[in-house]
Amino acid sequence: MRTIDDFTRPLEYLSPLDDPLGMIVREWAETWVIPHRRRFDEDWKEHRLIEPAFKRLMGELGLQRVLFPEDLGGWGLGRSNYAGTSSYRLFEEVARADSGMAVAFGVVFWPLVMICMEPHVNRQLCEEFAPIFCSTTEPRFAANAMTEPQGGADIENMEIVKGSTIQTTAVLDGDEWVINGHKLWPTNSGGVCDLFGVVCTTNPGSEDPNDFAFIFVPADTPGVTQGPPYEKAGMAADKNGDIWFENVRVPKHYRAHGPGLDLLYFKEVITFGNLGSIAFVGGSMMNVYERLYQFVSEETYRGKPLKEHDAVAGALADIARDIEIIRIVGYQYARMVDRPDLYGPRWSEEMVAKGRAYKYWACDRAVEDVGRAMNIMSFYGADRDWDVEKHWRDLKIVQLWMGGKQLCQAEVARWFFDCRTL
Repeated sequence: MRTIDDFTRPLEYLSPLDDPLGMIVREWAETWVIPHRRRFDEDWKEHRLIEPAFKRLMGELGLQRVLFPEDLGGWGLGRSNYAGTSSYRLFEEVARADSGMAVAFGVVFWPLVMICMEPHVNRQLCEEFAPIFCSTTEPRFAANAMTEPQGGADIENMEIVKGSTIQTTAVLDGDEWVINGHKLWPTNSGGVCDLFGVVCTTNPGSEDPNDFAFIFVPADTPGVTQGPPYEKAGMAADKNGDIWFENVRVPKHYRAHGPGLDLLYFKEVITFGNLGSIAFVGGSMMNVYERLYQFVSEETYRGKPLKEHDAVAGALADIARDIEIIRIVGYQYARMVDRPDLYGPRWSEEMVAKGRAYKYWACDRAVEDVGRAMNIMSFYGADRDWDVEKHWRDLKIVQLWMGGKQLCQAEVARWFFDCRTL
């Protein structure tokens, strides 16, 4: 019998740690998530079922510490030559169990990329924030407070919008930043966040890259208010809500790097968002494959298993083809992230554009393929007992975030065809 491990994982790209760590996460998934995930949808607000699984993964197994330097209690992944591939394996394994959990887990590291990744480590901020994540066995969450009510993810469209639509402001008052604004939908908001990375402008309406600021704000800072989570079509384990910043004061050194550099390294955050998205898609499709394999082997038509009929086999082949290519493309991009000496800086327009291309292609294929799987399964495809409809709802959300397909297309066309007005 074939398994998900028969899909190609480029072995020459992996570190010696990836397989044992992947197996630890898979054991966690089989014990803490998969038996319970059908009830996660009803747990979207309280997380009574979801939080113990997070505690085991992030706090007790220690995965929330991976980016920080070893001498601060972390695992040192921020300076590893395998940060991309190791992250991809972790995200894929978690997403196989529940992509909402994979997103919430992955986004813990999203703002931390700004200060924990070589070659732009901010040692002072690492020392200041490492205890939040490294000195406890309780789960701790970070959030990238980026999207805003009036413009959504247009903040990511830096080459054209250039930060001019950012309405959350940061004003320097002596040795403190004073932050005011409203963010909407960040993963790990909705009341769970411990540390925000906040996208701000120091000059509203400006297109000057020096006015783009990325400032860290501990969630318990006076003036920070988190609204309750919103109920969504899927991804119950990922809480999303409103955050208001009202005259929030943080030290001047909480800005990640300073004028110009904040914007430059923020593009690397987008690169890792693309990488994570592909991994979430690939992991979800691994489980769709497992559930579909079981169904077409057990269900019969005219005395034969469904998979032995030509029409069904053709559809199954297309699904397997796409899963195979998604995994290969995902690991290839992860290795490109790990080899800036060959492929250029992780924050380059090229790396962002190529990641956007892989991300929206993988999402399109996966959403279409889960639809095919549900068609093969007929009404069982919509039955929660089979879990496929859960992945269908979750994958649609992956397809929509980070500016959706349209921003992906714009950035791909912009880089490959020199489109400068998109």
